[in-house]
Amino acid sequence: MTDNDDIPFNRDFPLKPGVVEEVRPGVRRVLCNNPSPFTFTGTVSYIVGRGKVAIIDPGPDDEAHAKALLDAVKGETVTHILVTHTHRDHSPNTPRIKAATGAPVYAEGPHRASRPRFESEKHNPESGADRDFRPDVQVKHGDVVEGAGFALEAVATPGHTANHLAFAWPERSINFVGDHVMGWSTSIVAPPDGSMIDYMASLERLEQRPEQLYFSGHGPEIPEGPRFVRFLARHRRARETSILHRLGKGEADIPTMVRAIYIGLDPRLATAAGYSVLAHLEDLVGRGIVATDGDPVIGGTYRLANGE
Repeated sequence: MTDNDDIPFNRDFPLKPGVVEEVRPGVRRVLCNNPSPFTFTGTVSYIVGRGKVAIIDPGPDDEAHAKALLDAVKGETVTHILVTHTHRDHSPNTPRIKAATGAPVYAEGPHRASRPRFESEKHNPESGADRDFRPDVQVKHGDVVEGAGFALEAVATPGHTANHLAFAWPERSINFVGDHVMGWSTSIVAPPDGSMIDYMASLERLEQRPEQLYFSGHGPEIPEGPRFVRFLARHRRARETSILHRLGKGEADIPTMVRAIYIGLDPRLATAAGYSVLAHLEDLVGRGIVATDGDPVIGGTYRLANGE
């Protein structure tokens, strides 16, 4: 495999829901039974440490998954609950885990739009936002959450959502990357909740970090994480090129571009693909490469800004 190959996706993830798997010393994972075209086999929650532990991403509103997590830490003390972002497959189980353990909740903040001017807009249906979530402790880029035997550094990775964080464990060369990087598929970036501009900048931030092993919110771990990030960035740039190629043939709306670009797409993913195209278009309009008569995040028709 070379850096010029296609994205080396890995869809081999035999973990069964509710089973506790220790994947590295001090790292356990438990899969929630919420498979879908967007979540793959389900959401993965992580337990960090031994004896006194942190739980990362308690998962969706799922009592069985909460029980599996609590059974996994029976006889231990949960000292921290960390949430990478506020999508409904990651954060709504938090109140159950907090009520059972008393542990404080750490996250970047409540759900919000990627741009302040879009806060009043209707959020897209692909976002699945958990708007009730509120952390006990708001953490920002560079903050370190310390526990017994672990120190997790918050890494701001907006793009999939505005409040997305990764939690790096530099001592172990591990990064819990949430949904920003996934080994089984590309992540959805859907305005106004998400932003391709932010997403690409966050990929660059991760690539520059030293951690090599990524644990994602869905699917298997990702070795050589920074290298995998380069594949993702190149894929996004290729998608941008495809959009510009289609616009080179004339003005088009987003459904037209999706049909031209995503050949053989699962129909269930057509709306998500449209939002991904929209995210690229917001970026291209902002850079003056593409023009639209409407708001680039509300939608409309698009054309090359130079009129070609």
